[in-house]
Amino acid sequence: MPSTPATPPWDVRRLPRAEGRVVLVTGGNAGIGYFTAEQLATTGATVVLGSRDAARAEAAMASIRARVPGAQVRAVRLDLADLSSLPAAVDALPDRRLDAVVHNAGVALDAPPRRETGHGHEFMFGINHLGHFALTGHLMPLLAAAPAARIVTVGSFAAKTERLDLADLQSLRDYRAKRSYGRSKLAQMYFGLELDRRLRAAGSPVASVVVHPGGALDSLTPPRPQVQQRSAGARLRAAPAGLLVQGKDAGAWPAVRAVLDPAVRGGQLWGPRVFGLRGTPRLEALWSHLTDTAVAARLWAASRDLAGIDPGPLPR
Repeated sequence: MPSTPATPPWDVRRLPRAEGRVVLVTGGNAGIGYFTAEQLATTGATVVLGSRDAARAEAAMASIRARVPGAQVRAVRLDLADLSSLPAAVDALPDRRLDAVVHNAGVALDAPPRRETGHGHEFMFGINHLGHFALTGHLMPLLAAAPAARIVTVGSFAAKTERLDLADLQSLRDYRAKRSYGRSKLAQMYFGLELDRRLRAAGSPVASVVVHPGGALDSLTPPRPQVQQRSAGARLRAAPAGLLVQGKDAGAWPAVRAVLDPAVRGGQLWGPRVFGLRGTPRLEALWSHLTDTAVAARLWAASRDLAGIDPGPLPR
C-alpha cells in the first residue's frame, strides 16, 4: 500500500497558492497589516485592505502591485472607532463571500491623557477590541458563505503579562497607556478564543484563530516606499535588537500562516518560534490566563452590551 506523502514543512517564503480566495486585512495599509497583505497577495488571493485613510490605502496598494505583478488588491474605507459606520463598510466590500479576515488594525497611545472614541469608549479598547468585535458580527454572513472561512485575530506579546479588570474594562478608574494597550490586546485574544468555542458549539464551518507577532519593530522592517521607511542610522541602531526581535514583515508570518495553512485549527494560538519573540511561526500552548473561559464569557457579554451587537455564529 503506497504511503501518504508527508506534508512539507511550512516555508514563509514559498506560500501555497490561494487563487479565488478573498481576504480582508484590517489596518492593511501599514505595519504588520501591510506585510500580511503583501504576502497574501503573492499567493494569488484577492486581498482587501481595510483602512480609514484613503490616501494611505492607495499608497499601500501601489506598493504591493509594484512588488507583486498581477496582485489582486483592493481597498475599503474602514473606521473601527465608529461602530455605526461598520455596516456600510461591509456593504462596500467587493465580494459577497469572505474566506478570511485578519483582525490586525489597532492603535497604541504612548502617554496620557486618556482618549475616547465618538461612542464614548476608551480609545484603545474601543478600536482594538470593540471595533473588531462588532465588525465580526457584520461580516458573519459573508464568512458563513465561504466553505471554511477563518477569522484571524492578531493579539500581542504585551498581553501575556496583563490581566483584565472586568469591572474597569475602559480604564475609567486607573488609566495607564501601556497597560491599557496590553489589556485591549488581551481582550482581543479572549474574544478570538471564545468566538471559536461558540462557532464549534453551533457546528459552524468558520474557524477563529489567535496569533501574535512577537517583538516586531519598525527599525528592523524592510523599507517600502510611501509605506515603510527607515534611515541607515535607525538600521544600525536596531541591529543588536535583531538577536531578540524582528521586523514587521516577519511579524506578519503567524497571521499569514493562520489564513493559509490547512493544518491550522480554530481555537489555536500561533506565534514566533524563538521565545515567542522572533522566527518562523509555530503553534503555542495557550497562555494560562487565556484558558479562563469564565473571564472570556463575561468579557463577551460586556462587549456585546457596549458594541450593541452579538458577533456569534449565524443559526444554521
